[in-house]
Amino acid sequence: MGIGEHFEGVKQHWARNFAFLDYFKKVYGRAEPLPKWSDADVEEFIASDPVYGPQLKALRESRKFALAGALVGAAHLGGVAFKYSKAPHGVVLATGFGALTGAVVGSEVAEHWYQLYKMDKQGANLRFIYWWEDKVAGQKS
Repeated sequence: MGIGEHFEGVKQHWARNFAFLDYFKKVYGRAEPLPKWSDADVEEFIASDPVYGPQLKALRESRKFALAGALVGAAHLGGVAFKYSKAPHGVVLATGFGALTGAVVGSEVAEHWYQLYKMDKQGANLRFIYWWEDKVAGQKS
């Protein structure tokens, strides 16, 4: 095995380890950005794809848990800080930290509620991007 073959093996190894960067290149590394999609477009994809459609629907539903957790966390920690501190900067920081913590806890609850740990979340989002790209290209032609 020569140095060139070894280098190719190392390159393939790191390409597999950083495969998630392909997602960001596909979504954010465009010369011309994709047009905005609506909820109706997402619902059309969910109805058309029997594998990734239900996964994307569960992912969209899980956002409600994160939002609810953020609201509860912000209200609770901000309220406690206001009750005991009354310092404006402390209340703002506590509210922000409470929102962040609540969103993480809400996301974790959604992860188990919808069993998102069994799904390919990135794959579902990327499949939707591919579908949207094809649909937009078909409309331009």
